[in-house]
Amino acid sequence: MSNQKVKNRWLIALCAVGIHISIGSVYAWSNFTTPLGEKFGWSSSQVQFTFSLAILFLGLSAAFLGWFVEKYGPRVAGITAAIFFGIGVAGSGFAVQMGSLWLLYIFYGVLGGVGLGVGYIAPVSTLVKWFPDRRGLATGMAIMGFGFAAAIASPVMDLLIDSVGIAMTFYILGISYFIIMILSSLYIERPPEGWKPEGFEGDTGEENKKDLAYLSAREALKTKRFYYLWIMLFINVTCGIAVISAAKPLAVESVGMSTGAAATLVGVMGIFNGGGRIGWASLSDYIGRSNTYLIFFILQIGLFILLPWTTVTALFVIFLAVIYTCYGGGFSTLPAFIGDLFGTKELGAIHGFLLTAWAAAGLVGPIFAAWMKDTTGSYESSLLYFAGFFVIALIVSILTKIDIRKKRKENKANA
Repeated sequence: MSNQKVKNRWLIALCAVGIHISIGSVYAWSNFTTPLGEKFGWSSSQVQFTFSLAILFLGLSAAFLGWFVEKYGPRVAGITAAIFFGIGVAGSGFAVQMGSLWLLYIFYGVLGGVGLGVGYIAPVSTLVKWFPDRRGLATGMAIMGFGFAAAIASPVMDLLIDSVGIAMTFYILGISYFIIMILSSLYIERPPEGWKPEGFEGDTGEENKKDLAYLSAREALKTKRFYYLWIMLFINVTCGIAVISAAKPLAVESVGMSTGAAATLVGVMGIFNGGGRIGWASLSDYIGRSNTYLIFFILQIGLFILLPWTTVTALFVIFLAVIYTCYGGGFSTLPAFIGDLFGTKELGAIHGFLLTAWAAAGLVGPIFAAWMKDTTGSYESSLLYFAGFFVIALIVSILTKIDIRKKRKENKANA
């Protein structure tokens, strides 16, 4: 190993951010809703379905192609993601030129969605291996890119749509993302066998003594811990996405914000979503992953109960900001948590299976919030139900802590 030049792990982290900033632009999809509607007469829900489809295929491809990431490594997986996402976005330009909604669904929703799923998990399991000393920080950095992407992509998309039209915007974005993702993927690789960061005394090999177990994805699926994590992620994302999808009308209804101010608020909240990803994940390195999830749920039970009764704008904004950080933090703390509970043997594949919770939540959250609005006449009432969901999540997170403690005792006894 002494002859082998070891790559810079911070540059590898930067490349992971490059991939995530590209695919995270999916969160800025709403920029296309009005222009496409005006051009072709498609309804908002028809155009919005493209986004739902992309998130659905993100979850499905992450679940079914997790083994692909593990088998062929982050470089091949990253290049594959670049091809799918690049063709998906650029092909959407062709769909617009043809005036075909179905082609848009196939290119952006299906092909782009597959690129999203593979691109999302490709760098994360590699980063956990490069940062055995700071797992949370490492995965937080990459997944932060996904959260911040919309803030960067939105103004660029608006500018391009106004100056060169919708089809050309898709072509330019598709080619740009393809180049960024390819360049990022070419540098990424797993650390050499037995490599350790300077000054790190722990285990870095595949099997780390600090980890609770050392399992394959198939073995992980047989544990209670896997399903506890799935439920916690599902509830955190369902409630978070519901609030995100209703944030604008909620701000107008609850505290009487103007539509313009509410739209600005939604943009600013993206910063808290991104900041929460790096902040909470880094904090989890010090306070532990299970404690971090406990805090998420305790905070959100209180906030979801208080939010409907909040009439002071400043308080409303603060509450919403904290919810957004917890939403982002749930994603970024997850890969490090998987490493702690199941080891890094097949982290990418396990992460992929858990992301089916995101796909399911992406469908359930907004639909439930919209249904509650139609049934009760306001978004506020649905928040109390979501507070109830968080109580379930809190119970599950306590069960997870008990299960971890039990497993640690077993490990000690066996040792």
